[in-house]
Amino acid sequence: MRVSLLGSARLACAGSALVLLCGCFRGPARSSARPAPHPQPAAEARSTLPRLGYSIQAGAFARVENAVRLAETLQGLGLNATFYASAPEGSEHRLYRVRFGDFPSRDAAVVKGEALRADGVIQAFYIVAPEEPPLPRLSPGDEAGLRTNLVETATNYVGIPYLWGGATEAGFDCSGLAMAVYRLNGLQMPRSSREQYARGEPVPLDRIRKGDLLFFATGGGTAVTHVGIYTGGESFIHAPKRGRRIGSDRLEGYYRQHLVGARSYL
Repeated sequence: MRVSLLGSARLACAGSALVLLCGCFRGPARSSARPAPHPQPAAEARSTLPRLGYSIQAGAFARVENAVRLAETLQGLGLNATFYASAPEGSEHRLYRVRFGDFPSRDAAVVKGEALRADGVIQAFYIVAPEEPPLPRLSPGDEAGLRTNLVETATNYVGIPYLWGGATEAGFDCSGLAMAVYRLNGLQMPRSSREQYARGEPVPLDRIRKGDLLFFATGGGTAVTHVGIYTGGESFIHAPKRGRRIGSDRLEGYYRQHLVGARSYL
């Protein structure tokens, strides 16, 4: 159901990014080392994560900075907000939208949306049902389709600057990216890379599949400090570090040497 309200958003920086800095890392040296073979199919669809409830979507911005500011404003009000790109990098139709909340019913989401509109925080919104990800709707139990959606959602973030990484900075750090990709596809992924690592089920490298997460110890030792989203073909998408944009790398060289393990949530 759409709630039609004219206008855009009144943007005001108000507070923090999503909590818990994951400690994304310093930068690799390249190597020709090769990763494990391609993954094998899993037996059946399942999830180790709870489903997200109804959420609210607001805004359609040409500039990512505007979406970031709206997300920050909503976060300052205690709402778990994130932004996403509606199309891949370079697309003339690429817009940045904001989603927030985890409401138990459509009515509860509408009440919150109307309250935010009355306060002038947003002027246009619609309600997103739990089964309605930003990409085409899936049939129940369609694990392969969900994995494809996770990868496509991550791919749409490519080119966005590394931005989140502290209490007052806007944008994405590595674990914020992983959380956003899963939340946009209806799953409640934890915020920090260490929580994400603990929540998933271990996957051998010869069985990793699209949408699984890869965890790295980039500060030395074995403590998880970085995470990427496996996209197949021995590649993953991640937010590398400040000064660089979200992009794709291969699971070889530096990354293979610092890999702690893979985790699945499906």
